Amino acid sequence: MEFLSNEFLWALISIVFIDLVLAGDNAIVIGMAARNLPAEQQRKAIVWGTAGAIAIRLLSTLVVVWLLKIPALMVAGGVLLLWIALKLLIEKKNHEVGASDNLFSAVKTIVIADGVMGIDNVIGVAGLAHGDMTLIIIGVLITIPIVIWGSTAFISLIERYPVIVYLGGAILAWTAGGMIAGDIIFADYLAGIPYASYLLSSTAVIGVMFIAWKYRNGMDRQALS
Repeated sequence: MEFLSNEFLWALISIVFIDLVLAGDNAIVIGMAARNLPAEQQRKAIVWGTAGAIAIRLLSTLVVVWLLKIPALMVAGGVLLLWIALKLLIEKKNHEVGASDNLFSAVKTIVIADGVMGIDNVIGVAGLAHGDMTLIIIGVLITIPIVIWGSTAFISLIERYPVIVYLGGAILAWTAGGMIAGDIIFADYLAGIPYASYLLSSTAVIGVMFIAWKYRNGMDRQALS
C-alpha cells in the first residue's frame, strides 16, 4: 500500500474510527484505575500508562499481522472479527476496575486493562492494515492518546448518535469478509467468481446487522413484557 495514497488514507481513517468505536470507553477505565492517586501522580500514571499501552498494542498488532500470514488463520481472524462486530452492536460494556493507591500499581493496571480490552482493536487494525506496518504504527500512535485523553467526548457522541456504532460494526464486518476471502485456502475457489471479495464482505455486513437487529428486537420485547 503506497504511503499517503487514497487507499492508505482511507485505511488510516478506518483504523482511527474503529479504534475509537471499540475503545472509546477505555479512558473511563484508565481514569478509574488512577482515581485514588494525587493529581500530580494521576498525570504521571496516565503518561506512563499511555506509553506502556502503545508499546503493548504495537507489539500485539505486529504479532497478529504475522500470524494472519499463515494459511487458514485469515479465515479464523475473519470469523473472530465478525464476532467482535456483533458484540460491539449488542453488548453492554462493564467499566468496573480496581483503583490503585500508588503510581506503579496504577500504571500496571492501565497497561493491563488496555491490553486486555484492546484485543478486539488489535484484530480489527490488523485486518484493516493488510500487513502495512507503517499504517499500523501511525494508526496506533494517533488513536491511543485520543482514547486515553479525549474519548469521553466520543462516548457522548456515540450515545447521542448510535448510528456511529452501527457504522463501526459495518466496517468490521466488511473487513472480516475481505479477510476470509483473502485467505490462500479460498483463492482457487473464489478466483472464478467476479467480485467475490465484495460479495462476501456485503454478505457479512448484512448478516451481522440482521443478527444484531433480531437480538435487539428480542431484548426490547422482553423489556416491554
